[in-house]
Amino acid sequence: MKWQLLMAFLGYLGFMIWFGWWVSRNSKGGDDFLLGGRNLPFFLTLGTTVATMVGTGSSMGAVGFAYLNGWAGMIYGLGGAAGILLLAKLFAPVREHQFMTMSEEVSYYVGAHPLVKNTIAIFIFVASIGWLGAHILGGGMYLAWLTGLSPFSAKLIIALGFSIYVVIGGYVAVVWTDSIQALVLFVGFFLMAGVALYEVGGLADMANAQPALNQSFLSLDKIGAVHGLSLFFAVLIGVLVAPSFRQRIYSGKHVKSIRQSFYLSGGLYLVFAIVPAIIGMAAYALNPALENSAFSFPFMAFELLPFGLAALVIIAGLSATISSASSDAIAAVSVLIRDLYSLVFKRMPHAKDVVLLSRMGLVMTIGIALLLALLTNDVIGYITNMIATLMSGLCVCVLFGHFWPRFNWQGAITALLVSLLVSLAIILTPNWLAYWSNPIIPATLGSALLAAMVTLFTPVQVCTSAQALAILKAQREEMQHD
Repeated sequence: MKWQLLMAFLGYLGFMIWFGWWVSRNSKGGDDFLLGGRNLPFFLTLGTTVATMVGTGSSMGAVGFAYLNGWAGMIYGLGGAAGILLLAKLFAPVREHQFMTMSEEVSYYVGAHPLVKNTIAIFIFVASIGWLGAHILGGGMYLAWLTGLSPFSAKLIIALGFSIYVVIGGYVAVVWTDSIQALVLFVGFFLMAGVALYEVGGLADMANAQPALNQSFLSLDKIGAVHGLSLFFAVLIGVLVAPSFRQRIYSGKHVKSIRQSFYLSGGLYLVFAIVPAIIGMAAYALNPALENSAFSFPFMAFELLPFGLAALVIIAGLSATISSASSDAIAAVSVLIRDLYSLVFKRMPHAKDVVLLSRMGLVMTIGIALLLALLTNDVIGYITNMIATLMSGLCVCVLFGHFWPRFNWQGAITALLVSLLVSLAIILTPNWLAYWSNPIIPATLGSALLAAMVTLFTPVQVCTSAQALAILKAQREEMQHD
C-alpha cells in the first residue's frame, strides 16, 4: 500500500508540473513571471488565496492539535479568517499604487526611505523562507510516515515537486495549480470530516468522548486563555502581513475583485475552521492512544476509507502543503529580484534578465528553505515562533503606516528591532515561553509601544505620499530599461 500511495502522489505531482507548464507557456516578461501580468480574474484570485490559506499548520497541523486539545483546533481557522477579512477591508486598495513587493508598500508609508525598504526586504525574504521551510517540513513528515521514505527523501520530494512547476511557469503556474489544489483539498477534507462524524455517531457523541477539559469553549480550560489568544493572534498576524497574500493584492485585476475573493476566502475559511477540529476529535474518539497525534489525519484516512478514497484525502492534505509552499516561494523571489538585487548590485535588473534571474532565485530560495526543514520536526513551534520573530514588527509597521500619518522611518526600524529582540528573549527563556506559548503578544505590544514613542520624539517626515510614490515609480521603471 505504501508504494501505491507514493506512486499516486508522484503521479499527482507530475500532473501539476505538466499543468503548470501548460498554463504558463505564453508568459513572456518579468511582470508575467512574478505577478501574472497584474491581471488575475476573480476566480483565480479566489482559488490561489484559498489554497494559500489552507497550509500545513491550518490543515494537518490543526488536526493533530485538535486530537490533543479538542475544539482548540478551530483557533487556526478563526485566526486565519480574521486575518484575511481584515486584509480585504483595510489593504485591498493598495492595489492602486502598483507595488511589486511588500517592502515597497511599507517604505511608501514612511516617505520611501531606503533604509526601511531594504530592512523590510530582508525581513520579508527571511520570513518567506521560513514559511517555505515550514511547508516542506510538514509535508515531508507526512510523506515519510505514509510511504516509509526517510525524512530526508520525503522533504526532498516535496521541495522538488512544487519547485519544478514554479521555476518553469512562475506566478501564472502557481495561481492555476493553486486553484486546482484548493478544489482537491476542500473535497478531501470535507469528505474526511463527514465520514469521521458518521463513524463516531455524530457531534454529540464525538464531543462526549473527549477529556472533560477539552469540552469547554475552544478548549480554553485545557490550553489556557493566554495560549489560545497567542495562537489566534499568531495566525491572524501571519495572514495579515504574509508576503504571499500581499502578492495576491498586487497581482489582482482591480480592488473590487480582490475584495470579493478575499471576503469569500475568509467566509470559506471560517467554515473550514471546524473541519480539522472534527477530524482530530473523531480520531481521538476512535483511538485515544495514538503514538503520535501529528499523524491523526492519515490514521483516520486509512482507518475509515477504502484505499482509493484514502489516497485522495491524503493527497488533499499534501496539496495544502505544496500549494502554500509555491506561493511563498514566488513571494520570496519577488523580494529577491525587486529589492535585494538592487541593494547588492546598486541597480535594477534588466527587464530581459528578470525571468532567468527569478528562476535562479527560486532554486536558491527553495534550497535554503529545504536546509531549514532538515533541521527540525516541530511544525507548530517552528511556524508560531517564526511569525512572532519576523512578522510582529512588520505588522506594527503596516498598521501604523496605514493609519498614522505621523509614523516615520525611525519608528519603523524601532518596531522591527524591538519585535526581534523581544521574541528572541522569550524563545530563549523557557519559563516565559511556557507562559506565552509563543512570543506574538509581547513582541507586538512591545514593538508598538516603543515604535510610537520613537516616532513622537523624532522629526516629522518631510516626504509626502505623492513624492514617495514618485520615488518608487522611478525605481520600478528602471527595471524596464534594455
